[in-house]
Amino acid sequence: MKIVAYVAPAARVVLGITFTVMGLNGFVSFLPSSPVPAAATAFFAALFQTGYMIQLIMGTQLVAGLLLLSNRFVPLALALLAPVVVNIIAFHAFLLPSGLPPALVMLALEIYLAWTYRNAYRPMLAMRSHRAR
Repeated sequence: MKIVAYVAPAARVVLGITFTVMGLNGFVSFLPSSPVPAAATAFFAALFQTGYMIQLIMGTQLVAGLLLLSNRFVPLALALLAPVVVNIIAFHAFLLPSGLPPALVMLALEIYLAWTYRNAYRPMLAMRSHRAR
């Protein structure tokens, strides 16, 4: 079997592990944290003050990560993670640049997997939709 056949499953598992661990860490907080700039701290404080946003973001990461790891509803998991990945890139680009390289790896994996599963998105990206019967 060609090595190319292993690239998409490996990307899916790496992305799945990353988001499962990070999502779970949002609830259990088992990973060590390092000091962050004041602007990043203020950003997270604002998310916590909503009373729901951190739980929503971490829950989405956890569920989507588990879906990727179980190889179930992968296109849905990728669609759920797309806005999360965009916000991770923006966060690191503007508030914590030291985390940008790993964030760019996650973006590359997300884009690669979305391209791999592009046929699942064709109906969603149709210019005109047909009414359901």
